Amino acid sequence: MEVERKSDIPRKMKAVVAYKPGDYRLEEVDVPEINEDEVLLRVGGCGICAGDVKGYHGAPSFWGGDGQPAWIIAPFIPGHEFYGQVVAIGDQAREKYGLNLGDWVVSEQIIPCGKCRFCLEGSYWMCEVHHIYGFQGKVADGAFAEYVKLPSTARNYRLPDGFPLEVAPYVEPLACAIHAVERADIQFYDVVVIAGMGALGLGMLQAAKLKNPQMVIALDVRDQRLELARKLGADLALNPAKEDVVKKIKELTDGYGCDVYIQASGHPNGVIQGLQAIRKMGRYVEFSVYNEPTTVDWSIIGDRKELDLRGAHLSPKAYPSAIRFLNSGEIKADEIITHRLPLDNFMEGFKLVEKGEESIKVVLIP
Repeated sequence: MEVERKSDIPRKMKAVVAYKPGDYRLEEVDVPEINEDEVLLRVGGCGICAGDVKGYHGAPSFWGGDGQPAWIIAPFIPGHEFYGQVVAIGDQAREKYGLNLGDWVVSEQIIPCGKCRFCLEGSYWMCEVHHIYGFQGKVADGAFAEYVKLPSTARNYRLPDGFPLEVAPYVEPLACAIHAVERADIQFYDVVVIAGMGALGLGMLQAAKLKNPQMVIALDVRDQRLELARKLGADLALNPAKEDVVKKIKELTDGYGCDVYIQASGHPNGVIQGLQAIRKMGRYVEFSVYNEPTTVDWSIIGDRKELDLRGAHLSPKAYPSAIRFLNSGEIKADEIITHRLPLDNFMEGFKLVEKGEESIKVVLIP
């Protein structure tokens, strides 16, 4: 067994290396070596996820604390919303993935262990070990770098010829959005409300429209995002900071409430708002990651409404659909990707994502 390589791979590369909260540095590090069952990509671009910013600020769910164990393994190279070109590939990997030198590739954010209970039953996205690119050093280093290694259990996909590479960093967020929409089990007669018109919410909006429900309502506190939501297909776009959206939703549904509520705002108020806006026996899909615990009246879920409460995690089996929709233009990302910055400017990118006023999706280009 051998590894086929391009001849121009350097020994060193630029990469963002995270040592502890608030201590992320641009450094020169070794280009990863690969085995016969692995792939090496030259990174074309990598989006900055809100989770990357939460990690920078020391979220206990990542670094440990508040009764939670550490999940991050530092030092590590962040970045999981990436695409790249194959520059080295092992024989086993070529046979497994059907890839060759020069192919443009994306890889699911999770690197499943393949051995735990969840992996063995096919629920790989809930892998108990749960390594994700950009959070565990050495075993799952990410793509805020010039090169990234795709380990042996990675789930890799070749981008079709002619795929618009400028939107390739959006494959990962869109795949997550598609999974959340699938969890909602949207029907033709449904009134669907999606809270939060960030990169994920705008993907959910477009995916939900493909399900052809009666109405899709977009919620956000930023008017410029609502304007884009209308452009991308929202039947109605409402600002909770300016009007009583629960009242409006009930007026539109004969007083019952929406059939589906998908929470992607990341704000605790969005949870409470959703429980108030949804009808009895409705389907509530929770996707957001929160910085703090959220307190709600749980009797709404059971005693008052008998809600179907569903979580949505990562993007199982959704990458092929995300690639297809972006390639065909059925889902658009050109206005969702608002900033492209050189890797050296990663801190500027983090600040843009954190403020969220000018940006939606920020991509780092090595």
